[in-house]
Amino acid sequence: MRKTRAKKRPLLPDPRFNDPLVTRFVNNLMYDGKKSTAYAIFYEAIDLVSEKSGEANGLEQWKTALTNVMPHVEVRSRRVGGSTFQIPPQIRPERKISMAMKWMIGYARGRNEKSMAGKLAGEIMAAAKEEGAAVKKRMDVHKMAEANKAFSHFRF
Repeated sequence: MRKTRAKKRPLLPDPRFNDPLVTRFVNNLMYDGKKSTAYAIFYEAIDLVSEKSGEANGLEQWKTALTNVMPHVEVRSRRVGGSTFQIPPQIRPERKISMAMKWMIGYARGRNEKSMAGKLAGEIMAAAKEEGAAVKKRMDVHKMAEANKAFSHFRF
């Protein structure tokens, strides 16, 4: 590579919880640069989670849900000779978090509740209990990696 790698910009923490992880989640949730709308959806979802579960802290449940959705291995395609193998490498921590966020938001958008905040709250509560579509996706990825463990000697 001719140029140096771009430096990672620090994220400012969100106004309510003072957590940069929340800002990162909201950035993934945002459409068309509408950050204030994304914040409103996220905060409403967190309030719904704490209201429905009866716990005071909905943010802790969100963090638990995010941890439950995070994959530890993934499968990547690698061509060796004439055939393509699915190789299961470990995932670095930054990618784990971003994959978990994208899966949670994607599967929340596909749910049947009325508002996006309701959809997101439902997905957070399901993931916190280790059920729901995002957790199923993680299980599927882990199963694929387990099935292709024999090819792990073809590391990148």
